Amino acid sequence: MAEDTLARPAHRYGRGAGGSTSSIRWPAVLTALVIVLGVVIAVIGYQKLGVSDVRGDLAAYRLIDDQTAEVTISVTRTDPDRPAVCIVRARSRDGSETGRREILVGPARESTVQVKALVKTSKPPVAGDVYGCGNDIPSYLTD
Repeated sequence: MAEDTLARPAHRYGRGAGGSTSSIRWPAVLTALVIVLGVVIAVIGYQKLGVSDVRGDLAAYRLIDDQTAEVTISVTRTDPDRPAVCIVRARSRDGSETGRREILVGPARESTVQVKALVKTSKPPVAGDVYGCGNDIPSYLTD
């Protein structure tokens, strides 16, 4: 008997090269699923963390005393008719945040406005800073 004519038991050795294509499809399906999931995560991340409609830049800061800093920020909005909120903070010598304040920036005619705020601190301040700005205004700032 020639070796080619011997039949291999399929339950023992599996099917040959001409067997099921499902073993080939699974890696392709999983790869496509991972790519689609990655694109969905990237889109959601860009919407949440991407370019904001409001930007706050530090214009100046002034140290008033050992418990107070005055922070001046420039707020730029794509829609100046819409109010915004910015968080300013003061930092101590070791770089830690020692005071923080939220500022409501009301509607304006210009797309860029300057706003000043006093920030009370728990340690002597050495610098003022802008933490960030956005359009999600907490209800306690509008009441």
